Amino acid sequence: MTSEITYAEVKFNKPKSSGTKSEPPAAPKENNLHQSGHSFSKLLLTSLLILLLLLAISFFIAFIWKDWSCCPKNWEPYSSNCYFISNGFNIWNDSEKKCLRMNAHLLVINTKAEQDFITQKLRINFAYYVGLSDWTSAMGKRHWQWVDQTLYNESATFWHQGEPNNPNEHCVMLNAVSRKWGWNDSPCNEVHKFICKMMKIYL
Repeated sequence: MTSEITYAEVKFNKPKSSGTKSEPPAAPKENNLHQSGHSFSKLLLTSLLILLLLLAISFFIAFIWKDWSCCPKNWEPYSSNCYFISNGFNIWNDSEKKCLRMNAHLLVINTKAEQDFITQKLRINFAYYVGLSDWTSAMGKRHWQWVDQTLYNESATFWHQGEPNNPNEHCVMLNAVSRKWGWNDSPCNEVHKFICKMMKIYL
């Protein structure tokens, strides 16, 4: 009897490949601190640019504000003020009232340069009221006061020689003696021309 040999076919299956190569470990992501620093730098730069822009606008506005100042018609500009020289004549109190109606005061003189400017505009044969008057104490001492409450400074006064000379003359006028302009005390009820002063108008 012939013995039969049975061969069993044995197959060894290789483990199935996933089809993808093994990948190296992923590189660490970009440091968050670096990103934060970059954002901060951009924010700082933007803030500086905005600040510079605001400063430029401020300087521009200040320049325009300074340049766009003016005086009313028939007023004379000098420094930061405007001056009105009257054509008519009034007593001292009425002169100040007329100035007030124009949002001004009778002239307050602060410097020799200011007086020199205004006297160049005046007619030498007239006297002009300014905003200085006094009251006399019981002791006979004269107390001078500017209409706008500016402090009367004895070291910055421009009286003619020998003036003020009459304690009964309580108001001050600007007039020319021997073609030289100066201050003279005067009765307040005399009629003279007058000078008003106001700050320039800024647009």
